[in-house]
Amino acid sequence: MTQPSVILATASYDHTIRFWEAKSGRCYRTIQYPESQVNRLEITPDKRFLAAAGNPHIRLFDINSNSNQPVISYDAHTNNVMAVGFQCDGKWMYSGSEDGTVRIWDLRAPGCMREYESRAAVNTVVLHPNQTELISGDQNGNIRVWDLTANSCSCELVPEVDTAVRSLTVMWDGSLVVAANNRGTCYVWRLLQGTQKMFIELQTMTNFEPLHKLHAHDGYILKCLLSPEFSEPSRYLATASSDHTVKIWNVGDFSLDKTLVGHQRWVWDCVFSVDGAYLITASSDTTARLWSMSSGEDIKVYQGHHKATICCALHDGAEHSPN
Repeated sequence: MTQPSVILATASYDHTIRFWEAKSGRCYRTIQYPESQVNRLEITPDKRFLAAAGNPHIRLFDINSNSNQPVISYDAHTNNVMAVGFQCDGKWMYSGSEDGTVRIWDLRAPGCMREYESRAAVNTVVLHPNQTELISGDQNGNIRVWDLTANSCSCELVPEVDTAVRSLTVMWDGSLVVAANNRGTCYVWRLLQGTQKMFIELQTMTNFEPLHKLHAHDGYILKCLLSPEFSEPSRYLATASSDHTVKIWNVGDFSLDKTLVGHQRWVWDCVFSVDGAYLITASSDTTARLWSMSSGEDIKVYQGHHKATICCALHDGAEHSPN
């Protein structure tokens, strides 16, 4: 099976994962996923595998195969897996779950390498570009930084007490982090790298400096996402909401650039193209959509799911192979 240059995948409450030709909108492969819904999709840096986070497992599928069977299953979580992602060279995977844990998995061997206790249902986890810190957000409103070098929690903050942190995103250069919550608010911090002397050795610690509080939506924000490195000189923040819209904000002053209108129900997920010129969204209206960032118009609708489409993954860049 020839690998397409652009890999677009969506998952739905109809218990299927679909692969699409991004330009034509044609679905060319469907994987049945009967065990549970899929909460999150992520593609490995080398474009070989698609990770599907379900309840309570994570399954890895071969993108270049016609088989519906997963290559490997990761089964240590005990509740919905809400976050999944990969280290930049694809050597390990991280995950966060409603079971209250953040886990790290070695992709070259089965089993969980590390487990961190968040003490509340984890909704979101992102990897800092330095590849040595994970940042998690949970249902109780806690944000925690997990220092993988020290193997401990190095920072905790609560932007709004008892308001669930739904989504986190970090700027590609590590300069900003944004947290979106259930009240439609985004909190923005500068990330400052400081050093702290601990046990005679110097450790790098990430410190949060409050920068902005953005009242983005009247409903839930289900996903927030900063534009990628190659979208310079424009830097954007996308917020996807239960109010059926996606809003695009200028990161310079957090002014509203445009509102993407077209979905008929909640918008659960979004992902930028590698050049930041396009955005893919997934919605409860059963569709995924491709948007032009310059015009704010939807230029392709991906139709085929029979129930809510709740997550999407896109890999349209060059393959990133391990060194």
